[in-house]
Amino acid sequence: MTLPPPDAAFHWTAEAWGHALRCKPLLAIAQHAFTTRQLRLPPSSVDGRSGFNQQSVAWTQAAASVGAGLEHVVRVTQVHGAGVRVLKQGETGPGDVAERPAADAMVSNAPGLVLSVQVADCVPILMADPKTGVVAAVHAGWRGTCAGVARAAVEAMTREFDVRPADLVAAIGPSIGPCCYTVGRNVLDAFVAAGAGAGEISRWFVGNVDGPLQLDLWSANQDQLLRAGLRGDCVHVCRLCTKTHQEMFESYRVSGERAGRMAALIAVS
Repeated sequence: MTLPPPDAAFHWTAEAWGHALRCKPLLAIAQHAFTTRQLRLPPSSVDGRSGFNQQSVAWTQAAASVGAGLEHVVRVTQVHGAGVRVLKQGETGPGDVAERPAADAMVSNAPGLVLSVQVADCVPILMADPKTGVVAAVHAGWRGTCAGVARAAVEAMTREFDVRPADLVAAIGPSIGPCCYTVGRNVLDAFVAAGAGAGEISRWFVGNVDGPLQLDLWSANQDQLLRAGLRGDCVHVCRLCTKTHQEMFESYRVSGERAGRMAALIAVS
């Protein structure tokens, strides 16, 4: 299979189950990976401790890709909002790993934990701070992007761990691109109601406001990270569309309810 070329800041790696995408600047700080459809993760949520089934096997392989065991992987029940789960060193025990509270982002400084979100067109964002070792994993669909989930994750890192946003490195992984993400006027109206300005609307939405619109979630999340204080040269977008490259990635727009899921994982060192 010919691998689609990502932005120069990213590279493909061969794993036991197939290929993973990694961001080179982020890899210098934290072990991480964006999986592909070569490692099919079912959409149903099952605790990794629930037994030896197809899903736990796949999650075990995903965890191994970042040098960890399944018991260290932390997930949340993703609800397309801006809630952030905070996991602090010394306050996080084994039971906390199994819990799946409602949230769409996680931040942690607890060594050994692996934060993970699932996607199938939505935007996965991984972040790390080279000075404190704090990491974050974010799931940003259009609703989460509209609610500012990426900004909320940065604010939680700053508030809970004294992270300086200008020190953070962020990687935006494979998701549906502006080339393929057609939305209705209701989506644009939701962004306006959430406070997006005219300049942002013109950058994030392309098309006739009275007809189909193309939403650029890559630019929207990149802009939100920059407004949160990250430096422009530290926000990396892989620019691989999950619908365009459906042979490599899971896409809900393509497969609907039959779509599997991909994971974005990042380990706290």
